[in-house]
Amino acid sequence: MKNEKEIEVVKKYQMSILQLASITGFFGGVIGTIFGYFVNYFNFTEINPKVILSPFTGKWTDGWLGFVVTALLYGLLSIVVALLYYMVLRKQKSLIWGAIYGIIIFLIIFLALHPMIPDIKWLFRYNFNTIATELCFFLIYGLFIGYSISYEYDEQLNWSKVNQKQ
Repeated sequence: MKNEKEIEVVKKYQMSILQLASITGFFGGVIGTIFGYFVNYFNFTEINPKVILSPFTGKWTDGWLGFVVTALLYGLLSIVVALLYYMVLRKQKSLIWGAIYGIIIFLIIFLALHPMIPDIKWLFRYNFNTIATELCFFLIYGLFIGYSISYEYDEQLNWSKVNQKQ
């Protein structure tokens, strides 16, 4: 009897895997933005996270409002990245898939999309520190997104198996 009540409570408050992927993506983007400001401040990378605000002009981009808007934009963009991972690779249990996903994002941004992003140069126009820092950042970002989504997907499957046995 007690076990059935626990299962009902869990079902009532359990989020769908799409909601969890969206939350994971948003927080991955916001935390990544904060990390990006940190490594840019200490000159590990030439790329400032405010590169996303390059189409906009004004003093507001240099203040706290620019920081908040940058973090929110990367959070929203990261939701798309996380949902893409969910659609394609959610069933993969190995960490290597998240790392590969992060490296693919890195390559897409710096080799394919650089002409469309005004303040991003071609990959090999940056110094070694910037390339290494950005590569490691995207590797960690991909690991975070990939592991979080794959773990939650696996947990949802385990809960559905428990519910079917009941």
